[in-house]
Amino acid sequence: MGKNPGLVSLTPLKVVFCALAMNDLEIIYEDNHLIAINKPNGLLVHTDDTGDTSLEQMLKEYLKEKYKKPGNVFLQSCHRLDRPVSGALIFAKTSKGKERMSALFAARKVDKTYLALVSRFPDPDEGDLETWILKDRVKNTVEVVKGEKSGAVKARTLYKTLGKVGNFFLVRLHPLTGKSHQLRVHMKFLGCPIAGDVKYGGPSIDDPSSILLHCRKMEFIHPIQKVPVVLIADIPRQTLWNKGRRDITALEASE
Repeated sequence: MGKNPGLVSLTPLKVVFCALAMNDLEIIYEDNHLIAINKPNGLLVHTDDTGDTSLEQMLKEYLKEKYKKPGNVFLQSCHRLDRPVSGALIFAKTSKGKERMSALFAARKVDKTYLALVSRFPDPDEGDLETWILKDRVKNTVEVVKGEKSGAVKARTLYKTLGKVGNFFLVRLHPLTGKSHQLRVHMKFLGCPIAGDVKYGGPSIDDPSSILLHCRKMEFIHPIQKVPVVLIADIPRQTLWNKGRRDITALEASE
């Protein structure tokens, strides 16, 4: 970042890897220790048993090519985004970056803002939601439970309904804890599951690989350079987001 810390917006870079379609990966920040991208929906962060190409693989290939590295490339994610979710995602390029950035997330010193499109108006339209949630590891789902139970953890989300976007309502979400599927199950609990999130009762959409949940912004103090960083991930090009782009921009600006 040099003398100009903060948001760095770069032209999307063409990355060609394996048989996956040639995706434009939008690099929204990069320095010696960290790299952040605007993750497309439907893309795995890590390689799993599906054999599908992961974002981690693609970024390693990009870094290897960009810096002409002869050996293995160090790259590890500092947090997670579910496969159908889009938005800002940070990887560490060094072990020092990994250790310190992960510590920031663990200490809840990274402020995250998400946008969600839901088909029902939340009631109440804004609030501070804190619940106990319990994960079913076999089904890979989470549910809200009453009171503390074995294995349950507390999850807290601030939310505000910004307005109507086409047939949906735009909700801004601030997770104050970082639990698995937290935002998805909290929207279900409010009676307004996220569009496309069929697993949590949301209405289906044209793209089965996507749910309309997007990590819009992250703010933190750089763990090594000690300067403020603001990462902003542009609204996805996916059809339903794109159709509402003008309304979303206007609603965000009115805040």
